[in-house]
Amino acid sequence: MIALASSPLQGNLYGKEQEIAFRDLLGECGVVRLGMDETYSASRKWRSALDKLGFIYPKLKGDEEVLQDQLGVPGVITENGRRLVETESVAGWQECYLRSLAAMYIADGDRLFSPLRHTVAIMAELDKAVGDSSLSFIEVALFVQLLPGGKAPSEIAGEIIEFRKKRDAAERKKDFYREQTEALSKRFGKKYGTFADYADTNIRYLKATGLVNRKGRGIVLVPDKRVLVDRLIQYTAIPESPLDRYKTLCAGAPLPIDEKDSALAVLYDLVERLKEKGGSFDLTAKSLDTPQDIAVVRHEIEDALAMIREEEYAAAQAVMGEEISEYIGLLVGKKKTKTLSTGDTISIPNGEAPAYFEWIIWRVFLAIDSLVNKPWDARRFKIDQDFLPVGTAPGNGPDIVFEFDDMVVVVEVTLTSSSRQEAAEGEPVRRHVAKYAEDFDGSKLVFGLFLAVNIDTNTANSFRLGEWYMKDDRKIGLQIVPMTLDDFKAIWDAASDRPSVILPKLKDLMRDCRMYSNDSAPQWKKKVSDLASKTALSLKQ
Repeated sequence: MIALASSPLQGNLYGKEQEIAFRDLLGECGVVRLGMDETYSASRKWRSALDKLGFIYPKLKGDEEVLQDQLGVPGVITENGRRLVETESVAGWQECYLRSLAAMYIADGDRLFSPLRHTVAIMAELDKAVGDSSLSFIEVALFVQLLPGGKAPSEIAGEIIEFRKKRDAAERKKDFYREQTEALSKRFGKKYGTFADYADTNIRYLKATGLVNRKGRGIVLVPDKRVLVDRLIQYTAIPESPLDRYKTLCAGAPLPIDEKDSALAVLYDLVERLKEKGGSFDLTAKSLDTPQDIAVVRHEIEDALAMIREEEYAAAQAVMGEEISEYIGLLVGKKKTKTLSTGDTISIPNGEAPAYFEWIIWRVFLAIDSLVNKPWDARRFKIDQDFLPVGTAPGNGPDIVFEFDDMVVVVEVTLTSSSRQEAAEGEPVRRHVAKYAEDFDGSKLVFGLFLAVNIDTNTANSFRLGEWYMKDDRKIGLQIVPMTLDDFKAIWDAASDRPSVILPKLKDLMRDCRMYSNDSAPQWKKKVSDLASKTALSLKQ
């Protein structure tokens, strides 16, 4: 959307030349990786998603084409799309998706219904019945994502509860699941993989609204959003005409928080949840006269809650050794999923490996549990309500920065290899480390830790020299160590059950590695790997 907003292609997305140009724009901005796309399908898929979500005005067809002039120029960014472009917070993005999905209606026979309200209503009914709003992945696939056929959410919740009873009574769970999925496939004449793909996509869209958390492979309602969910379910008015529905989609659906009474109900609930977490918030000095005033205060409380939860998440990493190790293993290996000893399955979504690389290294240093800076200050990438990464860190700065009592570690990660690695990383990494070396000016040791699946020799040579000239021609010595992810994983695995002991060893390792930086680049690379192996061995003893 940001790429499109600054492009002359806005409002000019149709036709072969325009679609090729849009594909190339997405590639230049790093949204997609350009390959041999002779059909320029990438641009069509993105355009289709954007107009179905109401972020750009759709191109109407058939009988609805006469409404186009009253709606807007196809491909021009809408009000809700502009909101998405301009907001910089994850909460802001989520509200845009919530307004989008809340405005969507699907025909079920001779009636229209809201898939979003329908789904969260089923979850709310489950919560009433069994005290838990969660849905498993297979329940979304088998029940929730099918057209209700006039069934009420309470009826579908009842079917899910009955399904669980049969599952629990089954002697062989795998056979039971196979029978259920085969019955679904036979009913619709499609392979179960199709239903699983749709379930995965639907869960991603639901998470994008901020209303649900991940629970295993499934989802559960976010406690902080429960009052909002209940009010959203109660709002059943449907725009009467097709034009009104399109206008609502493009403007973003009205939400309960747009009305003062509901906005206050959500606000007071958040204050209580903050108190439950040991926090407090004084409303007496705050203006609560309008929904806009209330929104400002609500965002402050949500930020306070988010910080408390992130500190809790950081503290929990010390006992997450196996999960952290297996995520690193997914980055260096060919497997896409891994089942942990707990029975939980982890995976790295397609196309998100760079973001997960930054995220898992952040978790390693959180587990070491000696940070001076806060967890949210250490990362430059954004996270969602499940503490999962939302994209990679932006440019013009390091990926992650960890400050300890006596040193600072500036971490840069990359999945690039060969000569492209030095071209993409050599100058930025040195510049970023130099900034922190200048900022701390000798008060703390500043190390740069460069992690990659493979270290290109030319990249190692750039870091081996360890020099950077500032604008006034002052030369700063840089202490950068390039290390393979395998070597880093070996160090983590050696002490993942007691990660606090890693820090002093890591400090000594980086200092020792720099002692050999006068060797040739190939020799230095090997020495870094040898020293990392010795460090891992010493941690095991």
